[in-house]
Amino acid sequence: MSNEILHSLLKEYEKKKLRAELEAEKRKEQLYKKIPQLEQIEEQLNHVAISTAKNILLDSTFSLDELNKTIENLKSQKYSILKDSNLPFDYLEPFYECSVCKDTGYISNDNNKTKMCHCLKQKLLDVSFNKSNLSNLEKENFDKFNENLFSDEVDLAKFHFNISPRENIKNIKQKCIEFIENFDQPDTKNLLFSGNTGLR
Repeated sequence: MSNEILHSLLKEYEKKKLRAELEAEKRKEQLYKKIPQLEQIEEQLNHVAISTAKNILLDSTFSLDELNKTIENLKSQKYSILKDSNLPFDYLEPFYECSVCKDTGYISNDNNKTKMCHCLKQKLLDVSFNKSNLSNLEKENFDKFNENLFSDEVDLAKFHFNISPRENIKNIKQKCIEFIENFDQPDTKNLLFSGNTGLR
């Protein structure tokens, strides 16, 4: 997979993330106009978060239990208002396409190391799949393969083979099937197809 494709996908992720966050801001603005109390609660929650960070940095003594009670009380008020308005609790949060990585394409593992999210891996697989022309396997497979399209006449002068094109393609098909069936075997050799389109 080329860096170009990954770079292109990550740009799409940036756009998705930004779009989700902008839409969340619009929802907030609209809801705050209807219910100003919600904005006040959000401001109080932000104020508590900033105060907590300052206290930690200044090594001040403060009651963690009291702080948690304040936060839970404010959240409870917020959720109550949303419930009364028939809105989901996460209505004011961005609706990311992937809730795991929040549309960044990457997540942190248990060792705080960044790794690729499953959604980005799937996107890369989809691109590879489409580029490999394997997207039409229902129609293009060995079961649908028509050996009768190939001549059963031996023409040594033309094909430089003492077997017919039909016999030759049947042999090629069999080799391909054997390759697939033994693909996961360590001693299986690769297949190489060469020549211009239409050669038999």
